[in-house]
Formats: sequence, structure tokens, C-alpha cells
Amino acid sequence: MAIRRTRALIVGLVAVLASGLVSVLAGTGVAHADSALISVYSPSMDKDIPVKVLKAAGGGPAPTLYLLDGLRAPDDNNGWLIETDVESFFAGKHVNVVIPFGGGGTFYSDWQRDDPKLGRVKWETFLTNELPPVMASQFGSDGVNNAVAGLSMSGTSALNLATHRPDFYKAVASYSGYPTASSPGFAQGIQVSVAQMGGNALNMWGFWPSGAWLRNDPLLNVGALRGKSVYISSGAGSAAGDPTVDPDSASFDPVKFSQTVPLETASGLSSKVFVPAAQRAGAKLQTHITDDGLHTWNYWQDRLHESWANTLAPALGTS
Repeated sequence: MAIRRTRALIVGLVAVLASGLVSVLAGTGVAHADSALISVYSPSMDKDIPVKVLKAAGGGPAPTLYLLDGLRAPDDNNGWLIETDVESFFAGKHVNVVIPFGGGGTFYSDWQRDDPKLGRVKWETFLTNELPPVMASQFGSDGVNNAVAGLSMSGTSALNLATHRPDFYKAVASYSGYPTASSPGFAQGIQVSVAQMGGNALNMWGFWPSGAWLRNDPLLNVGALRGKSVYISSGAGSAAGDPTVDPDSASFDPVKFSQTVPLETASGLSSKVFVPAAQRAGAKLQTHITDDGLHTWNYWQDRLHESWANTLAPALGTS
């Protein structure tokens, strides 16, 4: 009975996932760190990609953290810069933080076919083959100590990149991601979310559940994370402490509820399945999976701080 109830809940969440795998709510002011905005040509996509680089402090070879945006990533900015304190947080730290613009609806993947709306999508190639040499030549990235992190859509993407290229990444962090990407319910949510951004998931990974869907399911490829530092966080969409998402409160906001609670509930279900599999696979796992936590930027900002201190920085040999 418990399995049937879980399956019913997952299927019910597909309609909610259709509202988008990330929801931008309140933001914070950002302090300016030592940074550069560059344009990097991608031969695989035949276009220039804007990239904000928060430069490593202290000089000399530096590790690199690639920080990815969510489903509705704009082409001229990045949610981490708009909504969080990422620039002030990394000021003074010995790490290059790479924040690419764009990639909305792409799952930062290499698509099988060109898409009428999203064009030629080869984000995995860009992030792992084309961008790292630029980081080495222009910003002193050491090319050895690399990590990747993302939220919601790109939490899934970060785990996929880490499983595809365990030779490149030492650490990975997923904040409110969906690491059971090919599972019934979650796969359909991904398809609808891509469509919301104008893309066609058939051009991304083909028919579900074809081999490309299986390749891009972190749960099915978790063995590649053996020995890697992995951080997984999600809430469960609890209304505790926030009356605006409590249906019994006079302050209840149904729009905010629909944007933040069910998506986080789905992430919690997915992450709870992934965590024991990662443990069995031998990953160096740290988790923050609780009943509280909503699908919001202030939650992801807190998790970035926590994962940096406990997972990413130690793996990269910095602080």
C-alpha cells in the first residue's frame, strides 16, 4: 500500500512540475566581488556564451566551482547573481566561481537533435570541454580541482555532469534537484518543464525511457560517484514557520504555495531515494533533507553556504 501511495503522489506531482522546476521569489542585494564578465565562444553550439567569473583570491593556481542556474535561466544573467549573496560570499575565497548565463530548459545537457526553439544545445560539451581551457588560460584554474553545483533543474544536471565525467569533478552539490530523472512521474515532469521553455524533450533525450533518459538519470549511474564528495539537499515543502504557504493561515498565498511547496515535496521524494543508493555506491555523502525548506532562493543560498563549508571546499582543498 505504501508503494502505491508513493506512486500516486509522484504521478500527482507531474502536473505541479509542469509549473516549472524553479520558481524565483524574493531576492537579496549583492555586494560586488572581484569578478569579470566574459564572452566564451562555443564551437559545439556556434554561439557566444556570457560567463560571470568570480575570481579566486590569493593568486596562484586555483580550484573551480561551476554554478548552474534553474529552469528559467535568462540569457543575460544568472539567478545566483540576481537572487543570492554569491558575490559577497565568495569574495576573498581561493576559488574561481564560474556562473554561465543561459541554458534555460536545457538541463545543461547535450541534446540529440537541434530544437526549433532552443537551437543547438550542447551544454555538457561546453561546460566540460570548451569552457575549462578558458578558465585555465585566463583565470589560473588548475584544471584538477573542479566541482559543480545546481538547483532544481540544474541540481539534476550537476549530478549528471558528475556521473558522466568523474575524471573532471571531485565534488558535486544538488539543491532541490530530481535525481530520479527517468522514473515515472519525474520523467513526465521533465518533459512538460522543457516544453514550458519552448523546447521539445524528444530532441533532448528522445522517447522515454530510451537509453539517453537512462544515461541522464543520476540514480542509475550513481556508481560513478564512488569516492566523490556529494552534497544532497531538499526540503519537504513543510508550511512550518511560513504562514503564507499554510492553507490554514489567514496569510495563505495560493500562488506562492503552488510555486514552492509541491516542487520541493517532489524533490524530497526523489532525493530520499537517491541518498541510500549513493551511500551504497561509496560516495562521500553529506545531506540536508528535512521537513522544512521550500523551493526558494533563500533556501538554496543557505544550502550553498553549508555545502561549501562541509563538502565542496574540503574536496577542492580550499576554504
